[in-house]
Amino acid sequence: MKTILATTMLVSLLNPLSAQTVSANSAGSEPALVISRSGTRPPGQGSTENFTGSVKIDYLFRAEEPKRASGAYVTFSPGARTAWHTHPLGQTLIVTAGVGRVQRWGEAIEEIRPGDVVRIPPGVKHWHGAAPNNAMTHLAVQEQKDGKTVAWLEQVSDEQYLPASMGAAKTSPTPSRAQQLFGDVAPKLADLTDNVLYGDVWARPGLSPRDRSLVTVSALIAMNRPDQLRSHMTLARQNGLSQDELIETVTHLAFYAGWPSAVSAATMAKEVFAKP
Repeated sequence: MKTILATTMLVSLLNPLSAQTVSANSAGSEPALVISRSGTRPPGQGSTENFTGSVKIDYLFRAEEPKRASGAYVTFSPGARTAWHTHPLGQTLIVTAGVGRVQRWGEAIEEIRPGDVVRIPPGVKHWHGAAPNNAMTHLAVQEQKDGKTVAWLEQVSDEQYLPASMGAAKTSPTPSRAQQLFGDVAPKLADLTDNVLYGDVWARPGLSPRDRSLVTVSALIAMNRPDQLRSHMTLARQNGLSQDELIETVTHLAFYAGWPSAVSAATMAKEVFAKP
């Protein structure tokens, strides 16, 4: 009798545990966590039908049922832009690098920079892209309706992209810094500087412009390249590095790159900081 009672009590104690095990197994049948690793998603190129200039698209996620949203990093080389278009449920742009432009049909062109967030309402005709002498990268997020996320329209003409009101003539855009320094003697090098170095490498979303400036300044200090360091320290301040951070970088690198390189960099920093 005692044996039967003990067995009954053991079964009653195990039943809740069995129920928990079944529940855990049920939860385990849910879809697994999915991580799309950086570098595993092949980039695409913007088609000539829908874009002007060189445009690279890094697809992040697509609108697969039941999801409606899709997102991608889009990198525009200097002067590149979308065609006019609309989105059935609107679009959000988050600028991550460079300098860009966006325009709503019938309104003025707006300049956009890193950290700016642009919300385009549903059905609004617009375009967006890079500034004439700067690349630009933004994160674009939009939702689909009836299987469509965008309706493409006509191309943005040069006259629309470079209106006289913005002080940029179609025939004589402001030359880039590379074009000014050596474009007359090394035009291909200037072109590679604008479109590959700054148009691609500096526009990549893997590092922020601030962090990329810190890496570049550090390398130039270590290599004792004062001429290049001058312009990159100026750019670093524009990208958010403070004077104290740059001086701390110089001081830290004295122990790795040597005192002469650090003294040269500190002298160059003093010159850069003296400018308004």
